[in-house]
Amino acid sequence: MRRKKLLGLGLASVFALPTTFGVAFAQLPEDQIARLSTELTCFGAIKAGNADGTIPEFSGKWSAAPDGIDPSASTHPQDPYANEQPLFVITADNMDSHADKLSAGQKALFRQYPATFRMPVYPSHRDFTYSQGVCDATLENARIAKLVNNGEGIEGRAGGVMFPIPQSAEEIRMNATMGGRYAWTEDYISDNAYVLKDGKINWGRVHSRNSAPGNEPGKVIYTKDLAASAYYSNLTLLPQRDKGEVNNGIHTWDYVANPSQSWRYDPGTRRVRQSPGYGYDMSFPGTGGSITVDEVRIFNGSGQRYNWEIIGKQELYIPANNYKIHAKEHKYADMLTPHHINPDVMRYELRRVWVIRATLKDGFRHLYAKRDLYIDEDSWMPVMGDNYDNRGELWRTSMLNTIHLPELQGWQAGVGLYHDLNAGTYLAFNLINEQRRGYYLNRGGITPGDFGPEAARRAGQ
Repeated sequence: MRRKKLLGLGLASVFALPTTFGVAFAQLPEDQIARLSTELTCFGAIKAGNADGTIPEFSGKWSAAPDGIDPSASTHPQDPYANEQPLFVITADNMDSHADKLSAGQKALFRQYPATFRMPVYPSHRDFTYSQGVCDATLENARIAKLVNNGEGIEGRAGGVMFPIPQSAEEIRMNATMGGRYAWTEDYISDNAYVLKDGKINWGRVHSRNSAPGNEPGKVIYTKDLAASAYYSNLTLLPQRDKGEVNNGIHTWDYVANPSQSWRYDPGTRRVRQSPGYGYDMSFPGTGGSITVDEVRIFNGSGQRYNWEIIGKQELYIPANNYKIHAKEHKYADMLTPHHINPDVMRYELRRVWVIRATLKDGFRHLYAKRDLYIDEDSWMPVMGDNYDNRGELWRTSMLNTIHLPELQGWQAGVGLYHDLNAGTYLAFNLINEQRRGYYLNRGGITPGDFGPEAARRAGQ
């Protein structure tokens, strides 16, 4: 037995922690679990606002459609805060006065693009919550969930946050990459724009179909009863040279006991091949090498190549409640400016985020030697990532625009922005503005039979 202190604003507690393969997992006493209905939200965020009121108290008044929003009235996400104006705008000229609330990546963007990069800061809102089903699963996980296989696996109840009062960086990482993060089913077509230094754009388009069977609404499901935590299928529509390529895959609840599997259908040869060791720093298909496979949604998949540590909980300006970047009235020609997205389609709010750091283990390889992940406490979604090269220099910085959607009763990973500071390029990932409809979520009709090698062959033909 050993003791480990939980780091974070207002969350310092000391618990006795048993260990599994060297990684501690929580056995929370009942008085700590009781905090989930008092000072913490049902999924572990601090209910209270901050001292100066710039972060409001959590209201959680909306789990489904916000007041004045009719989900059937539009094919794209609707903005409940559309009439708000920025409180102020951060620029290269005034960034020093906001430095304590900016990430390293944001500061780097100001330094690299002082004339054009800016951050419009809006009022902070904490009006959305998860569904009651997610809250119920989370409460049970506070009592039963545990890490296994050196933090590379989870045992608990699917469909909720696994560790609402986390005691290690591994628990925070798993909260952010498994559990309530995904929709039960997703089906959408999105555009990927790789914007070169001179402003030219290389286009990609993908039809994505995904499923997280443990998140089926109304079901009580445990990880031990599921073969997979998530399935994914990506059919390439653009560029034309790759049209018809299919990448299918399966993520499990334990990356050591049951490593992820992936298959690729090549339309040129009309053959399906398994992709051994798919993940980590392999280039994600259709992005021109601008992001790695484990960089999608800031971080995903196995973290076993890194040592993980908690940096703390901080108040930072992050992309939040940004519906406008998904709105059909904003056209790509106006959004995709050189060097970075047009700041007019961004919305930043001051929020509390967990910050965890990954440092490459001795004897392992990856493009990124160090990675800082920023995870929103209200959604457990990773919202920013700073990735460092083997010289210790900041190389790539990323931001994810998450939005709460009524049909999901939870947060959706929307447009991702991935900046290469060395090349002066960026990738705008998962754009839906000019698609016929946006994200098609939790409608069912997707089964495990839609994935795997045979499904890849069918989808590509």
